[in-house]
Amino acid sequence: FPTAGKCLKQGGSSDKGFVVGVEFNLLSEEGLNPHCYKRPGKRRRSRRIFIDNKWVQSSRGRTFATFNPATGCKLCEVEEADEEDVDKAVAAAKAAGRRGSAWQRMDACSRGKLLHRLADLVERDRLLLATVETLDTGKPFLQSLFIDLDGSIKTLRYYAGWSDKIHGKSLRVGDFMSITKHEPVGVCGAIIPWNFPLLMFMWKIAPALSCGNTVVVKPAEQTPLTALHMGSLIKEAGFPAGVVNIVPGFGPTAGAAIANHMDIDKVAFTGSTETGQLIQTAAAKSNLKRVTLELGGKNPCIVFADCDLQLAVEDTQTGAFYNQGQCCTAASRVFVEESIHDQFVRLSIENAKKIVVGDPLDPLTSHGPQIDQQQFDKIMDLIESGKKEGARLEYGGTPVSNKSLFIQPTIFSGVKDHMRIAKEEIFGPVQCIFSFQSQEEAIRRANSSRYGLVSAIFTSSMDRALSVSAALETGTVWINCYNSLHAQTPFGGYKMSGIGRELGEYALAEYTEVKAVTLKLKEAV
Repeated sequence: FPTAGKCLKQGGSSDKGFVVGVEFNLLSEEGLNPHCYKRPGKRRRSRRIFIDNKWVQSSRGRTFATFNPATGCKLCEVEEADEEDVDKAVAAAKAAGRRGSAWQRMDACSRGKLLHRLADLVERDRLLLATVETLDTGKPFLQSLFIDLDGSIKTLRYYAGWSDKIHGKSLRVGDFMSITKHEPVGVCGAIIPWNFPLLMFMWKIAPALSCGNTVVVKPAEQTPLTALHMGSLIKEAGFPAGVVNIVPGFGPTAGAAIANHMDIDKVAFTGSTETGQLIQTAAAKSNLKRVTLELGGKNPCIVFADCDLQLAVEDTQTGAFYNQGQCCTAASRVFVEESIHDQFVRLSIENAKKIVVGDPLDPLTSHGPQIDQQQFDKIMDLIESGKKEGARLEYGGTPVSNKSLFIQPTIFSGVKDHMRIAKEEIFGPVQCIFSFQSQEEAIRRANSSRYGLVSAIFTSSMDRALSVSAALETGTVWINCYNSLHAQTPFGGYKMSGIGRELGEYALAEYTEVKAVTLKLKEAV
């Protein structure tokens, strides 16, 4: 695959690319077909909405553009869904989940086979999907291929295996026998972020479908293309019509319609804390639909003097700069024990100089652009605030050029807890290094945040690692590693980092209702 990656390059026009020398047309209405060549003079069409296993135009005929953040070139136009389109998608999903439907009559083992078949199709199209993900998000191609696609396939296969293992219990209580059943919640809305569009698509649909639900997905308006291609694969895999529906659009219209819809029984959202609060409010005011929220983070790493220093430098920096820092799990607060602080800073600067900023389709590139101008401006504003508030800019801190969305990986030392860069989620390539003197101080400062998503500890003492991990107020604690996410392991946050859990067996509880059935026994046994 790395060799194949060398063949990847952008095409000469704004709406096509090349996958190992094969031209594909981003304007194909039914997925990103590598055999679909664009004919000269043919009128350009927009990517359509996927409802009830059909590709349909938006109700109001509006479209929006999606851009390659590395070049600023328009990739294609996409049909814009609004409230009326969401209504149609929900109606299709509700019909598909109705008692007696093909989806509800399907046995659990067959649901698992469909998910495995979908994983096979994603594996078949992995080069195409990774290329489109890179074009749409700006993330380096090899990260799209080996992280996002690999994680997507593993998530589908993991939940395919769970499909026929979701069951209740039997309980004898005196003269009564009770049994519990785990039933689908119903119609699930999924609102997907722009930083990991394909991977988050799988995190949402895989457990939902494994439990027998139906889904309405709204991909982010910045990055809708791989989600729409998934529509073509879902249909090809043989899922009944209406089981999965994909409505690209904007948050205030399509997203709000999902959150407020009276026929959606559960909504799952990944994104900012502020938007998560709006979704929870809308869910409460509509039909008290279930909500799972995976939100922001201001994630602490505690580096003790007895750690493997080079490992700590590399892992915390990967955590800070991975995906251009556009991760809810970004290692944005690094607390380093005072005795090794200066050496840690020096090694971090040396390591940052090795990062290759450039064309995301070049396999040598490890750092791409920010997603759009709004994010770019927000990050630069926070970098400027760090300078003004007295943090020491050790490396980077500037755009790569005046006309691009690329920002140099940035390192601050001497950061104080009151500074904006210490409190606000930057969502960009900025590493903030603090110093501490005692373990108690490090724990107190690490927990002094409204967020509680992830944390990390670097130490050679397992006694210390376990005691500190017990004290940290985060949903995930990594010990001598970072960003170690697996389909089998639950993921979610404390405090304002979210509600509920994704991944692992724990996610199944978010997509099932438990029903107790009790019967009176005529005879005592």
